[in-house]
Amino acid sequence: TMANLSNTNPNGGDHDHDHDNNDGGSTAIDLLRDSLLPQSQQNPSTLLPKAPLFYQQSQQEAATSLFTDSEILAPMVRASTTPLRILALSHGASLVYSEEMVDRSIFPTERVLNESLGTIDYVHPKHKFSLKVQKRMEKEPDNPDGKILLRIDPLKERGKFVYQMGTGEGHLALEAAEKVYRDADGIDVNMGCPKKFSVSGGMGSALLSDPKRACDIISTLSRNIPKPISAKIRLLDDTDPRPTIEFAKSLIASGATAIAVHGRIVGDESHIPARWETLVEVVRQLKQSESVPVIVNGDLYTRADINELKRRSGCDGIMLARPALYNVSLFRRGDVRSNGNNSKNGANNQRIDSAFENEIPLPKFQSQYH
Repeated sequence: TMANLSNTNPNGGDHDHDHDNNDGGSTAIDLLRDSLLPQSQQNPSTLLPKAPLFYQQSQQEAATSLFTDSEILAPMVRASTTPLRILALSHGASLVYSEEMVDRSIFPTERVLNESLGTIDYVHPKHKFSLKVQKRMEKEPDNPDGKILLRIDPLKERGKFVYQMGTGEGHLALEAAEKVYRDADGIDVNMGCPKKFSVSGGMGSALLSDPKRACDIISTLSRNIPKPISAKIRLLDDTDPRPTIEFAKSLIASGATAIAVHGRIVGDESHIPARWETLVEVVRQLKQSESVPVIVNGDLYTRADINELKRRSGCDGIMLARPALYNVSLFRRGDVRSNGNNSKNGANNQRIDSAFENEIPLPKFQSQYH
């Protein structure tokens, strides 16, 4: 059963959940519906996990709380969907990103409460597709009413979900963010994807060579969206950290509250080792002059890798992409080599299977670093 929430006013007004008639026997769906209301209207008996109180914090305070000491599932197209995000959280990930979603793709969607799954679904209705596509969809029993672009499980992802978009223009970014930000804990702009579909639209890594447009996107979001606004970028030079530092600083000055840096340059294939030396220097210098969280990403295939890059760079968090696909249990922080430094999720990750005690980096079994 799905209930369309497109016309629900998330800032107050009419809604279909009357607290005055609550008899104390709240169901999971009652709790889910309640969680979608402003905090001032929520039932005090709601048992959902508490999310960060963004309305009591500045954007930067909220971002610092969200990203400090974080271990994050990276945005991966066709991979960072609900099942993998939930699996990563169950293994100890502190944050999960959606896959990159092009700004315009979310515009025609309707926000739907999926009562069968207890999820919030953003559905592109069938009638908004061309007749040709509608006929094809009739043969797809999984999508009788439309195509699900985004599914969020607020019971499990509340306080831990970042929506990432691909965008090339500030006004399009804002329209997309306004559609989803109430169901997300942060909005991230992809400035690193080198794929043709992204670059040809002025999105992804195309923004690395257009700082004016990149900064306008961040500024537009920061001024209008009351949630942390971040960007995921790449190194701009393979050996010189200065171009990357300058670009990151311009984003921060425009309102970015966190920066994630992938340790490769545009043109580096995935089998090229991440450029840790340059990445480390970028993070070190940013941390000396800026107060926003800085996240690192690239070739973190073991807990030893994670601990080493944290130690060398002084980063605020790490992000896993392919390594999480190979072995999502990397998010467990109980590795004995952490020298007892079990942070954030460490209490839940004390035990390590003996099979991982002498772990071999998974890339050694591959012909390439996929």
